[in-house]
Amino acid sequence: MKTIEIKGSLRKELGKKDSKQLRKSENVPCVMYMKENNIHFYAHENSFKNLIYTHEAHLVKLSLNNQEYRAVLHDMQFHPVTDRLIHADFVQVSDNKPVTIDIPVSIVGDAAGVKAGGKLIVKKRHLKVKGLAENLPENLEVDVTDLNIAHSIKVGDLSYDKIELLDSKITTVVTV
Repeated sequence: MKTIEIKGSLRKELGKKDSKQLRKSENVPCVMYMKENNIHFYAHENSFKNLIYTHEAHLVKLSLNNQEYRAVLHDMQFHPVTDRLIHADFVQVSDNKPVTIDIPVSIVGDAAGVKAGGKLIVKKRHLKVKGLAENLPENLEVDVTDLNIAHSIKVGDLSYDKIELLDSKITTVVTV
């Protein structure tokens, strides 16, 4: 999995008023959830572009006041009108503890049902996965070459090495 570096600064003041001032100066208030305590920080909104607007999952190397942390993006909030990022939540990653993350689905191959006149419909664009950070892929490849008309691939039909799929086994991922 690729790693993206985000440089930020620790927040001294918390609350609505401080968050509003940070957003006016084009910064994004963030929280990193850790085992013992949480870290509140902020980073410039441009440093999130390669993390949010991509079709791959990434690990994040957070550089906060000369300390580095490994984390994954857990949640983000956008302004309802301007679509600017207004808040981001991270979860710290450790080498020996599994992490839960949404990983994008990548469709591979040309479906036999599409060649016969059917239409390929992707029902799930992300799957919830649990595994160690070094075993997590950037995306989950789903081969649709043998998929015929009126057939589908469900989560229970998929399996990957060293990671566990957490979505329901009967959830449809792709269908023709």
